[in-house]
Amino acid sequence: MEGPVTATIRGMVRLSVFYPAHDGARFDHAYYRDQHVPMVVRAWQPLRTEIDEGLDGPNVAAVHFVFASMETMTAALDAPATAAVRADRDNYTDIVPVRQISRIVE
Repeated sequence: MEGPVTATIRGMVRLSVFYPAHDGARFDHAYYRDQHVPMVVRAWQPLRTEIDEGLDGPNVAAVHFVFASMETMTAALDAPATAAVRADRDNYTDIVPVRQISRIVE
């Protein structure tokens, strides 16, 4: 996950982080669910969080964080604790994540 997007978007936004499947990929779902995502929630305080464990499709896992606005998401990503969030990735995967920011329309 690289730096935050700076844009004006009205309404709630969702930050989704996808972990694409590939041969030989390592992903520890238990660590992710029990350690990593709770650390992110404490650091960023999103309104809602959902974790996906991929059963079929291009990703082994994904997580979705909902924020009240682009501004609150940007502030969360700029928080000092974000450095620890990023550094923790090696503890559960060797997959380079793909990030998507979406406006929630419904």
